[in-house]
Amino acid sequence: MRVLAPAKINIHLRVGPRRTDGFHPLMSWMVTVGLFDTLTFQTKSGIHVPSTGGSSTSHLSLRCDNPRLPCDQRNLIVKIANAWREESKPDLKNTTDLQVFLEKRIPVGAGLGGGSSDGAFALMALNRLWRSGGAADVLSAFAARFGSDLSFFFHGPSSVCRGRGEIVSPIPRPTARWAVLVLPKRSMPTPDVYRRFDQMNLGREEDIVNEPDWKNWAALKSWELLPRLVNDLEPPAFDIAPDLAHLRSRVETAIGRPVRMSGSGSSLFTLSDEQSHAVEAAEKIERDTNERAVPVEVAPIFDDDLQRE
Repeated sequence: MRVLAPAKINIHLRVGPRRTDGFHPLMSWMVTVGLFDTLTFQTKSGIHVPSTGGSSTSHLSLRCDNPRLPCDQRNLIVKIANAWREESKPDLKNTTDLQVFLEKRIPVGAGLGGGSSDGAFALMALNRLWRSGGAADVLSAFAARFGSDLSFFFHGPSSVCRGRGEIVSPIPRPTARWAVLVLPKRSMPTPDVYRRFDQMNLGREEDIVNEPDWKNWAALKSWELLPRLVNDLEPPAFDIAPDLAHLRSRVETAIGRPVRMSGSGSSLFTLSDEQSHAVEAAEKIERDTNERAVPVEVAPIFDDDLQRE
């Protein structure tokens, strides 16, 4: 089974003050974009799985084309697979050991949710392969234990996420159907950004309560929508990494339109109504800043083995 795991961007992100449980309440409009990791699931050859019950010998092993990523229990794919096997108790008579190969194209530490997407789509695939029968809301609730962004991917491609991110409400795809991702050669550790957010005494309750008219926002052209967008994590991220703030300014100057940061960074993005405009903007950004810029479709419809079955 070949599964595509899309990146996401936070088109709009408001963050409230830290709660007593240590988490920050969010209100964010998230969309998938056409930048994908690829997960390939294969049956392990030559391995016999017993047809009797008892302790499970069925397991998943992971390989990745990025040698810097761990492929053991530290990897979210492996962690979720082991936990789901324990919880769902798949029928071992119909379950084979699996090898997974991860082709990593979504940058790590970029605020694009690559690890979360990999974990979420791996869970969807395992639910199918192991015939667990979990509905989307069950999978979403299970995945929420492992991170704030995971639940979105079970409800996307365009949704508003609340709470820690686990309360997901689908909304229409934006009219602005193209984005340009700017991918600096640096990663931003999310805990550090939130720690600085707290140190700067940022976050207001009213910012996560007073929501826009999402249907109206989704219908806006890119030039109408961009000036309305906010990311409350930009001030702490730019305080930690002033060079990222400087890059954002350079990109805005180069293309003459607003640029936002996705999640806790380090990726930046702008929106466009036409593919040709996104391609032109990406080329200009790369010429003027010497940073990688990629035109991608917003909330794309894509085809893989998970979608076809």
